[in-house]
Formats: sequence, structure tokens, C-alpha cells
Amino acid sequence: MLTIWYGGTFDPVHDGHLAVARAAADAFDVPVTLAPAADPPHRGLTGADAAERAHMLDLAVAGDRRLRVDRRELQRPGPSWTVDTLHELRTMLGPAAPLALLMGADSFRSLPTWREWRRLPELAHLIVAARHADGDLDDLPAVLAEAVAGRWSDDPAELLAAPAGRVHALHQPLRAESATALRRAIAAGDPGWRSEVPAAVAAWIDARGLYRSPAP
Repeated sequence: MLTIWYGGTFDPVHDGHLAVARAAADAFDVPVTLAPAADPPHRGLTGADAAERAHMLDLAVAGDRRLRVDRRELQRPGPSWTVDTLHELRTMLGPAAPLALLMGADSFRSLPTWREWRRLPELAHLIVAARHADGDLDDLPAVLAEAVAGRWSDDPAELLAAPAGRVHALHQPLRAESATALRRAIAAGDPGWRSEVPAAVAAWIDARGLYRSPAP
């Protein structure tokens, strides 16, 4: 069975994150694991700490059998490098098990800035949540386009049949949610943010008084 890993800061988790995860779960007919980063090396301080972000993920996926939460990056010291997580998962699953890393198009485009990024397709498939209308997979950075040339696959079965190495575009409808915009809206006292997160997550943010200061 294909293991799909969806890592991120999730600060906070919102309906756009969940839509991507559910679309991947439905496309490949497997559960998707959402994994909060403890110390994301590609951005500054988070608005909520790791335990709070993980708890909000628990609230968000409750009752949905397609989605799971994994805290392994919270239990590992130091920055949450994706290559280290994939090495750990590969050791756990074995060399022949299909493994895929799910990410948004913006993250995919930034791959050349990631640590040991060229190793990622050796360890896992890449599933990229993209939007047809935006053309967000057009005009990739040259070094990235060269690295993934010949790896693209439109057939989910190809990812199930191999342990790693393919890149699959998971096309999504346009979603307006943004964690940065949500944090700013909460800090500004704009109540509209509550419609962009699960009700249980909104209640937790209110109860804990999260994101009330200006967004980082």
C-alpha cells in the first residue's frame, strides 16, 4: 500500500490543507498522514507551538478515516528536515514499499532551497497539489525542471508499483485559505477567519487565545 506523507507547519491547519489531503486520499484510495514540523527550517517562528499545532490537527481530522496525524518530527531534536523524515520512514517501511511526499506547488517550486533536495525523489514519490487555472507548475526553476524531467506520471498506478521516483500533479480547485492570512485576520480581530478552519479548531484557537498578536 502507498504511504502518503503530508508534512508542514500547519500554523494553523485550515480547510485548504484538509482539501489537499482528502483529494490525495481519494485519488490513491489510501489514508494520508499529516505531520506537523517541530522546528520548520524554511520559515521563522511559528504563531503556535508544536504541541498546539499538533492538537489542532487532531481536532481537524477527527472522524475522518482518510486522515491521520503523526508526531514523529516533534519527538526529534533539531530542525525538521524533510530528508531526515523520509530516511526514517524508508527505514521503517523497507526499500520496496511505495512512499510519497505530498506538497503544495509553492513548496515544490522551492525544493532547490531544501536540504539534500535531490535525494527526495530517491526516497519517495512526490505528489504536488497544483491548480490548473494558475499554471503553478509552469516555468519551474531550471535546476528543478531538469531534476524531475522524465519523472512525471499522470497514472496513480505507477506510484503504487514502485517505491519512489515519480512526480504526480494532483490538480485542485482554487482555494483561498492561507495560514499567513488567517493569522493576520485573527490578530486584527476579523471574525471571517472562522469560516476557513474546522469549527473545533476555531474553538481551540479562541479558547487558547492563539494568534492574537501580530502574525510572524
